[in-house]
Amino acid sequence: MKKHLIWLVCVFVVQTAVYSQTKIDFREFTLDNGLEVIMHKDNKTPIVVTSVMYHVGSKNEDPERTGFAHFFEHLLFEGSENIDRGQYTDLVEGNGGALNAFTSNDITYYYELMPSNYLELSLYLESERMLHAKIDEVGLETQREVVKEEKRQRYDNQPYGTILPETLVRAYSEHPYQWAPIGSLDHLNAASLDEFMQFYKDFYVPNNAILTIAGDIDYEQTEEWVRKYFSEIPKGKNAIYRPEIVEPKKDKEIRDIIYDNIQIPAIIQAYNLPPKNHPDAYAMEMLSTYLTGGKSSLMTKELVDKQQKALVVAAIPLDLEDGGIFIMYGIANMGIEPEALENEIDVLIKQVQDEGISEKDFQKLQNIIENDLVSKNSSIEGIAQNLAEANLFYGDTDYINRELEVYRKVSRDDIQRVANKYLTLDGRVVLYYLPKPQETAQNE
Repeated sequence: MKKHLIWLVCVFVVQTAVYSQTKIDFREFTLDNGLEVIMHKDNKTPIVVTSVMYHVGSKNEDPERTGFAHFFEHLLFEGSENIDRGQYTDLVEGNGGALNAFTSNDITYYYELMPSNYLELSLYLESERMLHAKIDEVGLETQREVVKEEKRQRYDNQPYGTILPETLVRAYSEHPYQWAPIGSLDHLNAASLDEFMQFYKDFYVPNNAILTIAGDIDYEQTEEWVRKYFSEIPKGKNAIYRPEIVEPKKDKEIRDIIYDNIQIPAIIQAYNLPPKNHPDAYAMEMLSTYLTGGKSSLMTKELVDKQQKALVVAAIPLDLEDGGIFIMYGIANMGIEPEALENEIDVLIKQVQDEGISEKDFQKLQNIIENDLVSKNSSIEGIAQNLAEANLFYGDTDYINRELEVYRKVSRDDIQRVANKYLTLDGRVVLYYLPKPQETAQNE
């Protein structure tokens, strides 16, 4: 096992060095059962990434059964009718590979990074996950405990850990984005085996998935194996549930206070955004980078270095398929009241709204964005994921080769315009995170 891990580390170093922002070639086809397949050939290193992106996230859940998509991220590693419990991971890592998965509000993504001579094994494993995963009471109880522990570590016992769920529940009044992917443990505990089985049958089907194979492959052989392992999987019987809910525009600010196990106050602001593929999304991404992207960004220089009112500030555009949120947060410096930090954040936002950004800063911003886009595709894992996302969110796999062009069309005026359009005080969420009163903290 040790020699496999050393090999894998060496491959990571090599592959990062060899990928650059050149045109990414690919082939794609669709099986009769609706499975979309994307293949990218790069024989520079003897590795291959096999991934499946399912178009299901927390937004597809029943409001009384939240957390299902994230739960399945864990559950589908339990094995299948032909793979014993626990053997899935062993088959990958025991052959020198690595595997992982994640769930968002919109998607669930699984992948294996393997030596390229194990591509057929990877395809077999993913077909087993899709065709007949092991879903039984033993697996449900095991993964319930895993999710409980994850919630305790990442949310309940993590300082400021509840920022995302507390923000989402106030930023959305109608759309199912109002709950975070972790969902409700009460819902997971109350759900029956039949409900989990139905969720699997509804969403983990070939016509709701994109299979991407990237790396040291032969196109003809790869397609042959894909058809061998995936063609027999039946298309889903039910229509895929997609929420057709448009979040109404807020015209009133929402304010609240969250008491947490923290020592230093924090201020969170959230502004609603348009859908992920909206033209304004690019200017908002550049705006967030200008405000807090690095040590030389506007708010970091002003609030952290010069005024020393904040320990850290960040602007995060959570771009989601149906419309995300632009989250601003700052952790106050010792002795600084959250109101004082909030006021200074608002001053700098108003400055951008009124004055825009300089030509010098804009040129620097363009360079940062270009570097970030190159980095996104600097590894074979990144290319695999980005090919799938281009297909799913933008309806065109070749978007991966055009994304930089779209960013280059964003002007200084666009950045100023979106700052005025979306960062409006009358429709935002403002949360103060304050330390719990001492007596309350001691009693917990």
